[in-house]
This record gives sequence, structure tokens and C-alpha cells, in this order.
Amino acid sequence: MPELPEVEVTRRSFVAAIESARIDTVYLGKPLRWPLGYPPEALAGRTVRTVGRRGKYLLIELSQGWLLLHLGMSGSLRFARDLPAPGVHDHFELVTSQGTLRLHDPRRFGAVVYADSLVSPAALKLLGHLGVEPLSDAFGLPAFAAGLKARQTAIKQVLMGGTLVVGVGNIYASEALFMAGIRPTSRANKLSRPRVVRLQAAIRDVLARAVEQGGSSLRDFSNADGQTGYFQLEAMVYGRAGLPCRHCGSAIKMIRQGQRSTFYCPVCQKA
Repeated sequence: MPELPEVEVTRRSFVAAIESARIDTVYLGKPLRWPLGYPPEALAGRTVRTVGRRGKYLLIELSQGWLLLHLGMSGSLRFARDLPAPGVHDHFELVTSQGTLRLHDPRRFGAVVYADSLVSPAALKLLGHLGVEPLSDAFGLPAFAAGLKARQTAIKQVLMGGTLVVGVGNIYASEALFMAGIRPTSRANKLSRPRVVRLQAAIRDVLARAVEQGGSSLRDFSNADGQTGYFQLEAMVYGRAGLPCRHCGSAIKMIRQGQRSTFYCPVCQKA
């Protein structure tokens, strides 16, 4: 699944090219996870002001209204002036005066939803529960520490829940916990203050480095220019079960948490 770094990398790869573009037509293929919720033909003639991001959602601001786009489990975007005819897994196209933005989504867990504003019911249903942005100044230590103290579940599950801090998905939760020396099964409310400090810094560092590396291309992720990411090449624990830890040489372990694979070093992450 594309996580926060992949979504941010995607945004950066086409935002400058699509800004100020006039929408000519909108193409809808097979139904996605949620309906657009608006007549696609009514979007023609509007302009794209800019593209923002909230968690794993891309926020396409129009001259009137917004398009909230989620890549789901397997989605990716392309933006170009000349694209071939839509394929069987191409389910949304925004055809503009400056190029076509296409959503390719084989599993169709992604979505494009129209909202009148970011405080409308349609937008709040998707965005209203999201936690703080980890790469923003709003990700402060006092609130993060207080939020962890109020949660008795495993720390990795808290990070992935998205209500305390948003966008720390499976890959980057495992990597941040390794960097902070915290075992993924440790209860969030039992973490000491120094460990919380290390974890907050690790979350920022891991996500920022992932964005710089173009995200992680574990399967078929690429940005809107078709470029793949390289962060997976420097992963310390994720996807390395049975391989030696890059720090201590111990075999990396893999367990299941919430139906997801979790990777950690039993020596570097003692508790």
C-alpha cells in the first residue's frame, strides 16, 4: 500500500505541471471504493489551483470544490500530455489543458471523492479523524507523549492507527521503532519519556528520508512521472526476516500484528 512518503512523492511529481490547468473532461471506469459523488461532466471548465496532501489523501483544489484522491492498496498516478488509451485497470482520468491525470488501480481499493469544501460532510468523513501530520511543526512532543500515555495497545498498532499521528504505515512504523530501539509489541502507555523522545525523532527522520529517496517501491509503486523509489534498499528491518541485523548481526524476526507483518531485531529492540 502506498504510504505517506509515496503519496507525498507522487504529489510533488505532478503538482507544478497541473497547477492552473483547465479541466476538459473527466473519465470514470469501473467503480472504485467510494463513488465520486458528483456529476463528472459538471467539473468541465473548472481549473486546478493546486494539490495538497492530508495523510495518505491527495487534495486537489479546484476553482470550485475539491477532489480527494486515495491510492488504496495498489493505486498509482500518471500525469502526461500524451497517454495511451485507458487500460482495464485505469478507472479515473482528469483530462486537462496541461495533461491527463490517470489513476491506475488493479485492486480498486482507491477512490476519488468530490467535496464542496474541506469542512463539508463528504470531506470530514474521510479526513476528520486523522491525527497530526508527522512532518509538520504540529507534531509536538507534549501532545505525542500524552497521546501515547492514553493508549494501552501495542505501540506499532498505535502508530498505524492514524488517529494520533497520521501516515505512519507498516513499513515506516517498523523502521522508526527500530531506529528508536523499541519493540513493536511494547505497550504505548509504558514507554518512558526518553524513549518517546527518540521515537518522535525517529518518525520524522524515517519519513523525511523516505521522501528524499522517492518512497519505497516494493511491488509496483512509481510516481506520476513513472519513477520508482529507493528507500527499500536501506530498510533496516522491514522485509528482512531471517537476515542479519545491520547493527548487531542477530537474525531479524517477523511476527503478525493486526493481520500485518511486523519486523524487528530481538537484540536492538529488547523491549
